[in-house]
Amino acid sequence: MFVIGTAGHVDHGKSTLIEVLTGINPDRLKEEILREMTIDLGFAWMELPGGVEVGIVDVPGHRDFIENMLAGVGGIDAVLFVIAADEGVMPQTREHLLILDILQIQRGVIALTKIDLIEDPEWLTLVESEIRDAVEHTCLASAPIVPVSAKTGEGLLELRQSLSECLQETPPKADLGRPRLPVDRVFSLTGFGTIVTGTLQDGSLKVGDEIEVLPRGLRGRIRGLQTHKRKEETAKPGRRTAVNISGINTEQIQRGDVISLPGLYSPTQRVDALLRVASGIESALQHNMEIKFFHATSEVIGRLRLLGSDELKAGEEGWVQIEFRQPVVVAKGDRYILRRPSPPETLGGGLILEAHSPRRYKRFAPEVLERLKGLSTGDPLGVMVQIIQQAGFLTEKEVFQAARLDAQLAQEVLQGLLESNRVVVVGEESSRSGLNRWLTTRKIFNREQERLVDLVRDFHQQSPLKRGIPREALKNRAGLPPKVFQSLYQGLLNEQRLVEENLIVRLPQHTIRFSPPQERLVHQLMVQFSASPYNPPTVRDCCALVGDEIFQALVDRGDLIQVSAEVVFRADTYQEMLAEVKAMIRQHGSITVAQFRDRFSTSRKYALPFLEHLDQRRITVRDGDSRKLFPTK
Repeated sequence: MFVIGTAGHVDHGKSTLIEVLTGINPDRLKEEILREMTIDLGFAWMELPGGVEVGIVDVPGHRDFIENMLAGVGGIDAVLFVIAADEGVMPQTREHLLILDILQIQRGVIALTKIDLIEDPEWLTLVESEIRDAVEHTCLASAPIVPVSAKTGEGLLELRQSLSECLQETPPKADLGRPRLPVDRVFSLTGFGTIVTGTLQDGSLKVGDEIEVLPRGLRGRIRGLQTHKRKEETAKPGRRTAVNISGINTEQIQRGDVISLPGLYSPTQRVDALLRVASGIESALQHNMEIKFFHATSEVIGRLRLLGSDELKAGEEGWVQIEFRQPVVVAKGDRYILRRPSPPETLGGGLILEAHSPRRYKRFAPEVLERLKGLSTGDPLGVMVQIIQQAGFLTEKEVFQAARLDAQLAQEVLQGLLESNRVVVVGEESSRSGLNRWLTTRKIFNREQERLVDLVRDFHQQSPLKRGIPREALKNRAGLPPKVFQSLYQGLLNEQRLVEENLIVRLPQHTIRFSPPQERLVHQLMVQFSASPYNPPTVRDCCALVGDEIFQALVDRGDLIQVSAEVVFRADTYQEMLAEVKAMIRQHGSITVAQFRDRFSTSRKYALPFLEHLDQRRITVRDGDSRKLFPTK
């Protein structure tokens, strides 16, 4: 199923032709019928030869309603471009052609209408020649021209056949798993409530789905779906779709809103884009000028920021940022149109490169221009790399959604990037649909690993008397997704660029070093330990002499071994006492606190904490009032 849009100058017979082809009058407004002129969008449908079903969006041709026309051509697969034989190419013919070209509507058929009014065959030949000249450098350059008469029926079969052949070459819309329906009409029916229509893009909707109305953030539920007045349980992308919504009133929705599933899209007020300026505009585009931005069915006022140039003249291309007064819903790869608010004029349009521009750029920054250039190439490899590069770290699902590629192509592109080492996997997590991999570029992977090393180095510089930074503290300072941090961190441990001991992380070359004044204090303390090794200074005594920080550094460095909150021994003394305790137990079978006290000529104040410390280390085990060696397998 496909969607065709009409285009062409006012009164060239678009609506009449559609009514003859479909049996449906697309002019639904009373004023349209009275004036015999399309003012707003009209809708119809028909079946082409071969059973191809198409929806039709009929747009106004009058210059006063050009902006209504823009709301109708955003999601079409092909265009039925209508030119009257008695008038030929007219002003709105050219403007509609410009808009179709900017939107890259690549397929279409040109209907040369009202041929019943022409008696001279040479006139038709001249008009066809004029049309060929007008479309020569546009996306309709190769479109067939079919002479028709809605009045007599001449050429209608040929027109239907040409439309069918045109659509045979059109691939179906991809299901990217992130549906959005730009609303072009809102109404209500008794017994049903709120109904919106539009052309569904990028995914499917199902009856019963919870939906979100953006940018308003309203929530509702799909009560029913229809395509061409047929009930559907599931609406597929690329179809004209009517959605019956419960929980939301018609007054709460308007044209330009987007229906989607919750959480898939977020509104934006700044985008990065490629802009092609229309040829023949009255004056060059200036930085910071006010513009009207048209995208899908939405229309908002914004400001145009030129990047890399002071102005853009007719026919030129350039990088831009567009900032909006109100939030809009766009996606990377979407096309848009810009118009001057007053006097009204189509200025150009182009491609959305980044839907959520992170900040205002410096206008002539080389790295910004280079990134935008990469995003605009259209090369799937380059696009995917730029998407990941911009975000830093994304899940595989997020990358595929942002790239807007067919699922199979996206997998092939990603596999190529992984094999070439331009993209790397930095962790996996489970989801309902299976494993979802975290991805980043090799450049960012290396950069973030260096940043982790720098964080540890900075900690050493700020706290030279500590043996390292706790792993959790490093993780918090890094500010990375847990799976990503673990992947980067484990790689650094494997490469021995970081060392972890008891959950403390340090650089391999890091050692605790004291300054000369600190060394003098340490020397004084060690003299006291040497003078009475088995009855040494308490923790409180140590801290009083050298300070808490130096004392902790001596413990971290291994010079002192703390066995309780108040008892500490010099390391060599501790090892001597440990060896002697083991020897005594082996000789006598066990050791008591009293035996320990007598052996080292110390007091219970030191003996009991030492033996309890050995119990905690599972060197000994208490058995009544004595200790034995901890049993080993």
